[in-house]
Amino acid sequence: MDLISGLQEVSRRMLVARGVRSETVELAGQRLHHFTMKGSGKGPPLLLVHGLGGAASGFGRVLLPLAKRFERVFAVDLPGHGFSPEYCLGPVCVRGQYDMLVEYCRQVVGGPAFVVGNSLGGALSAQLAAEHPELVSALGLVSPAGADVGHEPIREVLEAMDVRTAEQSRALTQRLFHRPPWAMLFFANALRGVYSTPAVRALSADALATGEYLKPEQLRRLQMPVLFVWGGSEKLLPQQSLAFFREHLPPHSKVRVVEGFGHIPHVERPGEFVSELLRFADSAGL
Repeated sequence: MDLISGLQEVSRRMLVARGVRSETVELAGQRLHHFTMKGSGKGPPLLLVHGLGGAASGFGRVLLPLAKRFERVFAVDLPGHGFSPEYCLGPVCVRGQYDMLVEYCRQVVGGPAFVVGNSLGGALSAQLAAEHPELVSALGLVSPAGADVGHEPIREVLEAMDVRTAEQSRALTQRLFHRPPWAMLFFANALRGVYSTPAVRALSADALATGEYLKPEQLRRLQMPVLFVWGGSEKLLPQQSLAFFREHLPPHSKVRVVEGFGHIPHVERPGEFVSELLRFADSAGL
């Protein structure tokens, strides 16, 4: 077991000890792992969707606080991530991941949910809301990918995530955080294993080959409450992405640029991340 897998297993055991369920479900022939917790709040189900190379365990520090506000909280490992086994899901990997997310929402979440996605998870969540609004009662986009900012900026991001040396690992860690914890920099070399999995490589190649991005009309048509959160210290995605979403999200969207947030605020600043979601939920009447 490598270091990252070991840390994920420790995180899983700690969450289970605190009442979070760690389960594997089978959907359309694919086994998916997820964390789920019955909440004590009156808000709708809340679904958290991680990004490329991420995992549901990355939301480990926000599951319990969010369960106090919502009726149930879900965090799913997309295929080939976390504890979900490798599977490309057809010739177009990104579409396959999306189709699996749709099935997960239909069969596991089981009703309209507040869907919050980070990075690739944000792009998938936005597409889900556009194509299946009956599954999404509210949408949260946290440093989302998917903006149509041209081929070269996306190529640069994916090349930065193609880590093969310790130096590249440290450089990527610096770009993911506002201020990387010393432990993350110390163990940065372990990221090579995270971003060299078959799923990550296939998804990256697919994104470059297809050049498919979110369409402005998809975003403009969104009717549900929308929260958009961008880190004031975002260093992974191009700043043109912020301009794209600002221009094309519907007028009722709440756009927040938060100082001290990097690309993965749920990992670096979980308390403030939870506060952003709860303030939005209150204002939207969720």
